[in-house]
Amino acid sequence: MPLVAHNNLPAFQDLHNEGQIVLSHERAKQQDIRALHVGLLNMMPDAALVPTERQFFRLIGASNPIAQFYVYPFALPEQARGEKARKHINDHYETFEQIQQQGLDALIITGANVTHANLSDEAFWEPLIRVAEWAHENVTSTLCSCLATHAIIEARHQQKRQSLGERKHWGVFQHWVKDKTHPLVSDINTLFDVPHSRYNKLSRQQFTDAGLKILAEGEKAGVHLAVSGDGFRTVYFQGHPEYDTVSLLKEYKREVMRFYISERSDYPPFPENILDVTCKAVFDEYQERVKVSISKQQAMPDFPEQIILPRLQNTWHDSGLAVIGNWMGLVYQITNSDRKRPFMDGVDPQNPLGL
Repeated sequence: MPLVAHNNLPAFQDLHNEGQIVLSHERAKQQDIRALHVGLLNMMPDAALVPTERQFFRLIGASNPIAQFYVYPFALPEQARGEKARKHINDHYETFEQIQQQGLDALIITGANVTHANLSDEAFWEPLIRVAEWAHENVTSTLCSCLATHAIIEARHQQKRQSLGERKHWGVFQHWVKDKTHPLVSDINTLFDVPHSRYNKLSRQQFTDAGLKILAEGEKAGVHLAVSGDGFRTVYFQGHPEYDTVSLLKEYKREVMRFYISERSDYPPFPENILDVTCKAVFDEYQERVKVSISKQQAMPDFPEQIILPRLQNTWHDSGLAVIGNWMGLVYQITNSDRKRPFMDGVDPQNPLGL
């Protein structure tokens, strides 16, 4: 929870200048201690639907030991779903209409799989943009993940993502904090890891041309974290700090399966920076077994994940948790006690953090 500057001690201003969350005495007196209501627009494919819930719920729930969080998952009916996923959504999810009626303090929009070269040709495009535009007017802050970042920036700023070709950009990559004074990156490591998994990117120049503020980027992975020009109302991730330790390994397993059933012509490369020498040796031997099985029309050999799992290291969870914690804390400081109103009285929507 934030410090309250209840007197003129210079340390309060010093900490504020460093990006620390410091409330004025007047702002603190206006706050209504209450729960936060967070929406999760889950656009992930069926196999990742429930794991994505858990990943984001885990980050939100662990972000603050004092605040209470109500998280409301919802989906877009325009996205094709299998029977099991449809039942899960019907049994446990809100509808967008219910979300609109009840109101939210914050919203997270996940990534999604695509089937078209142009995002605007996807079935989810128009309903996604409707949700994002409603949130911009009615929700304190919206956090966009990966594909959602690409879609919203294209819709609002006409910056179309660039294809990386057939080679997937995936693995765990280093990033540097670029603006240490922004409270969203307050007190996190200035150098930290983030997983990425994508075939497309938005360049630094595109973020800049869109008038966005870049908060963290990497030499190889590019921009990971940025915010809208007002400093907070939309937060953009290109990476996946919500990923579990095993998420990239599961993706690798799916790609090997695609090779085995001839959905891809090349054997998938390793995700970068997650496997040690021993793991790579195990997978090199496994690759030969897979190819032999294909040539002899035998069953695919068992994936050696039980050998690999104990050797995987998670180097990104703490920093991802810190950013989500800062985001939730900032929402708490400026959101209205009425869930249908995005800001408390006196907050400037064009500069809600007073930066």
